[in-house]
Amino acid sequence: MRVAIYARYSSDNQRDASIEDQVAICREHAKREGWTIVETYTDRAISGASLIRPGIQALLSDAINGKLDIVLAEALDRLSRDQEDIAGIYKRMSFAGVKIITLSEGEVSNLHIGLKGTMNAMFLQDLADKTRRGLRGRIERGKSGGGKCYGYDVVKKLDSNGEAVRGERKINGKAAKIVTQIFNDYAAGISPKAIAKALNAEGVPGPSGKGWGQSTINGNRERGTGILNNELYIGRLVWNRLRYLKDPETGKRVSRLNPESDWVIHEVPELAIIDADLWQAVKDRQKSLDVKRTKNVGMWDRRRPKYLFSGLLKCGVCGGGFSKISKNHFGCSSARNKGICKNMRTIRREVLEDAVLSGLRHHLMDPELCEVFAEEYTRHINKLRIDRNASLDGYKAEFERADRELDKLVDAICAGTPPLKVKDRMWELENRKDELTQLIENTEEAPVYIHPNMGKLYREKISDLTTALNDESCRTEAAEIIRGLIDRIVLNPNADKPKGLTIDLHGALAGILSLSQKSKKASTLSGEDLMQVKLVAGVGFEPTTFRL
Repeated sequence: MRVAIYARYSSDNQRDASIEDQVAICREHAKREGWTIVETYTDRAISGASLIRPGIQALLSDAINGKLDIVLAEALDRLSRDQEDIAGIYKRMSFAGVKIITLSEGEVSNLHIGLKGTMNAMFLQDLADKTRRGLRGRIERGKSGGGKCYGYDVVKKLDSNGEAVRGERKINGKAAKIVTQIFNDYAAGISPKAIAKALNAEGVPGPSGKGWGQSTINGNRERGTGILNNELYIGRLVWNRLRYLKDPETGKRVSRLNPESDWVIHEVPELAIIDADLWQAVKDRQKSLDVKRTKNVGMWDRRRPKYLFSGLLKCGVCGGGFSKISKNHFGCSSARNKGICKNMRTIRREVLEDAVLSGLRHHLMDPELCEVFAEEYTRHINKLRIDRNASLDGYKAEFERADRELDKLVDAICAGTPPLKVKDRMWELENRKDELTQLIENTEEAPVYIHPNMGKLYREKISDLTTALNDESCRTEAAEIIRGLIDRIVLNPNADKPKGLTIDLHGALAGILSLSQKSKKASTLSGEDLMQVKLVAGVGFEPTTFRL
């Protein structure tokens, strides 16, 4: 029996020894049962309330691909604490013919999924309720509900029993001056972008220790985020403004605004940094700007369209993003919004798109580079192929061992050993050989396929896609395919031209290979395998540079 062990712990307060302990007791159980452990999957410091975990995803993938017979874990809640997720895991494992066995529950059945799944879900809900109750009590005593707020320091001290006192904080004088400066500047009519650039020019670190951005200052008034909306600065502690729910589609947490009647508000005048008059002046200016935007909705108040290469553009100087800074030009966001980058050069959208499309057509699949790429790609794919065929090689090796042992038993009978003593073992080996024969016959060896004319096919399809961009009926689909061919586009100042930029185009290997295949059956490797490799400088392909 091919067994995979899964272990997980959920909190940063726990340690890796928890994983090792789980694996150790599972190994002992597998050894007693005579099972073969083929793989161990782990997730460290990740909650069991979500399936967005690399270990569990790899386990599910290998189970579906027939690489194991049993999943062994310490308890069912190690796999998941979510009622829907654990039922989904059980369904997938059952479909793949894989048993789930835990040291706590034994072999897991529908009954375990129903009862234990409900109990684990109730445990999570109960834990959340107790946590919120504890936080509410802390807030009502004027203490912090968690998280470090800019302008304050955490007070570290012990009570009379030697226990750490939690939730205490004090004003940080240096940061408090910055907070006051931000409020005064904004009330005086200076924009959040200008305030952020000035702070960055002075070398003042932001709340995260990095540069300031306008969103850090402006935030969201309705949700109480951002420096200008934090009521703690006027001595008012507000808690339970937001609640967090798990999106059933993605498994990620999303925030929702609670009704104001559910908010918990506590006055803490000793923590006030600014006075009520300055706070009101800021609120009045925010409201006046709201009125102006309502009357005269401009380009920047609308949701702008997503351009062909939006989100793929990177500044070669600071590593930040290149975004629209005017109707027709892209520029470095960090230089324009934060003032922490010296790359002030811009590029017209049409020029950028024409250059990149030309690069995709004529340079990214250059015949000479294709040969180098094919060697690198073949080497990597062969490694994946070896891993994929490891089970087949194991079957063949076990078949040969069983055959040799049978020969030895026959020799022993010929030498005078009573047949009854070795009969059971001979039957066992013969049956196993039959099983292995079927497994070997039904397991196909993964071939490696690279079409000899992949460069030519690629260029033809790029040409078709470029033409399709002008066709309204298929423009969106063509744009998405083209974006899938690009990992990133890096823009650097051109030393030869005072206002020019050079464009380094980095291709995405998975997209290029998918487009270069003649048919969907051309490659036996999944997109997941292909996505593990990216084309970067020095690995098969050199990024093409265009001088503008």
